[in-house]
Amino acid sequence: MLTVAALLRLLDAPQPLTAEGLPVDPLLVVDLATADDRVRAETLDAGLGMLPQVTVGVLPSAPSPQALLLAQACTFTLRQASGQRSAPGARGRRACVVVADVDAELAAVERSIQHAPVAAVSLHRLLRLQARSTVPDGLVAESAVYSTLLAGPEFARWLAGRPPRRPAGTGEPLDVTAEAGVLRITLSRPARRNAYSAAMREALTDALSVAAADPSLRVELRGRGPDFCAGGDLDEFGTALDPARAHVLRTARSAGLALHRLAARTTAYLQGNCIGAGIELPAFADRVLARDDTLIRLPELAMGLVPGAGGTVSVTRRIGRWRTAWLALTGAPLTVRTALSWGLVDEVVP
Repeated sequence: MLTVAALLRLLDAPQPLTAEGLPVDPLLVVDLATADDRVRAETLDAGLGMLPQVTVGVLPSAPSPQALLLAQACTFTLRQASGQRSAPGARGRRACVVVADVDAELAAVERSIQHAPVAAVSLHRLLRLQARSTVPDGLVAESAVYSTLLAGPEFARWLAGRPPRRPAGTGEPLDVTAEAGVLRITLSRPARRNAYSAAMREALTDALSVAAADPSLRVELRGRGPDFCAGGDLDEFGTALDPARAHVLRTARSAGLALHRLAARTTAYLQGNCIGAGIELPAFADRVLARDDTLIRLPELAMGLVPGAGGTVSVTRRIGRWRTAWLALTGAPLTVRTALSWGLVDEVVP
């Protein structure tokens, strides 16, 4: 673990790379409690933004205001849990994830990053960019990174380990009804846990265009069965003709952008598994209601990818780039109560 002073010296040194051009160590861990008052958060933030590495800060249970400021420069910061509740509202605290065992969490983060270092560093840089981007620009940036990683060796390795693809199935992927000024859109592939397929994307984009054409309609987004959506349909991963055309299609038919434009009159209702696209898309809605059994994950890094349904835009705007980074870099499940406290959902309902 580096001290802040050692990290600052590292910023001015050439970064050692492997023969493949990757950082020798894609993860830097820094003890933010070692900072003194002379270290400026802006200086650290600018320096870390240039490094090709994920930087994880570590804080004690009762950090100083200066250490909390510096936490904002890191990819995210782990903070040791204590028995006392922290006062809400400080932006530095939004950069932190409170855990029971910092060492165990660091070990899990390191394993995840070592498994897919290219995707991890790409995510780190993408999330920093998202903090300064508009929603449309952010969606284009996410799609470009996602498409690039589709052509990379980490995704190819994951794809090679997949079982044979199953038949796509038949039937309409959505149920859409309009009644009393409400357009109800229900993801309707319960046998596949409402996996987000290309057909579902097209149907959802078409359905949302109906609401866009009628400003009087409110939108309700739901999922049929025990799960709202278990993420992208894994049987379709790797089937695009080429990543470049996939990028053009993804940005031209973006359900995330359509939901963003309708956000003020959209309510999403979550239950069960909300994985990948299953949280990335509803996070665009102005109002997200979730049942107590809701469980949220961003698992794409394990596939050598970053979130690709808009999550680096939608989730980041709800909980900040730091907690989004932790979710995506670890793939850890998030309970609905933590999601509520972070602002990823707005209300827990029966």
